[in-house]
Amino acid sequence: MRTGAFTVRHGEIEHKVTLSPAGEAHVDDEAPVTVAADGQGVLRVRDGERWRRVVVHAAGDARQVFVDGEVYELTVGDGSGRRARGGRSAADAIVAPMPAKVTAVMVEPGSQVAKGDILLKLEAMKMELPVRAPRDGVVGSVSCKVGELVQPGVPLVELE
Repeated sequence: MRTGAFTVRHGEIEHKVTLSPAGEAHVDDEAPVTVAADGQGVLRVRDGERWRRVVVHAAGDARQVFVDGEVYELTVGDGSGRRARGGRSAADAIVAPMPAKVTAVMVEPGSQVAKGDILLKLEAMKMELPVRAPRDGVVGSVSCKVGELVQPGVPLVELE
């Protein structure tokens, strides 16, 4: 797990994140949370008394973070305030966060979706992971089907 100070951008909102080698994380100098690695791309995060399983998929400076059925699109910088270089928006393609089996597909090309709508469901490590729309949009393509095994980083749905 990487440690140090980072700038994390969620849309136009920027946060300062500091992660210590002991697994203590501070976001914008708020109360700390405890972070522990729980496998490749999987973290356990404790906020107070509640533990949450968080799945992170990284592609360059872009991160898709899956927590409690929500998908967050983040861009990570080095803490210097410089903006990370970008190409195509990470919000356009929703990718598999880990090796998983597709158990349900709720949309098809042309479907109008709202932020938070469930697009599909994955099953990995004995847990169901609903993949939600990170923003309003129209489904451009669906690149998976029920029963298919998908690998991390593989595009599943593209929003227009």
